[in-house]
Amino acid sequence: MKAMHRLIDTGLEQLTSLVYKMGEEAQRALELAIDSYVNSKDSTESVREISDILGAMSLEVENKAFELIAKYQPVASDLRIIKSYMKIAYDFDRYGRYALDTSYIGDRLGGLKECDAWMRDFVTEMSEKVLSMVKTSLESLRSFDAMLARAITQTENEVDKMYFNYLDKLIQEAPATGKCTISSVLVIRYLERIADHATYICESIVYLSTGEKITLR
Repeated sequence: MKAMHRLIDTGLEQLTSLVYKMGEEAQRALELAIDSYVNSKDSTESVREISDILGAMSLEVENKAFELIAKYQPVASDLRIIKSYMKIAYDFDRYGRYALDTSYIGDRLGGLKECDAWMRDFVTEMSEKVLSMVKTSLESLRSFDAMLARAITQTENEVDKMYFNYLDKLIQEAPATGKCTISSVLVIRYLERIADHATYICESIVYLSTGEKITLR
């Protein structure tokens, strides 16, 4: 027998769609900002526009969530979905903020075009790993795939290791000051934080899918 469609289900479907659209916009902002930094292009205004959109969408998710709670008295499983989506929306919003910070630093201090080759190679490799984590967070959200979400742990550990390795290498090889040193330290820190938020999203997806609260870091 087909399950009866509840009034709250339509609202949850709308919330699902909104959060996933946020994820797509957040991924677009990060890809644009990171590419611009690595290749010394200015994307600040474009990224700022996406970041502002994400901020507005995050507020819309929050308002929709409270509306569903107020109107429909959701059961525990519904509340788990609503809570998870509010958390994920916040993390997607943070993607946008770090994308804007990255593009701003690239604009003010310059990208990696004039930097030592090892700096460009390192930041590029770390960027690729982080963007793969962002993609994993979005794909696991779309499919409610807890197993895929759990798989992010390995890349998270690799990104953390790269972050500290880069700082060690800067101490050994880079000048004490300089635009390349300053901007790259800031950007790899943003990348490390983006990786953390991708992991937070995957933790929320596991909770959303299974009800299990886990730590993937």
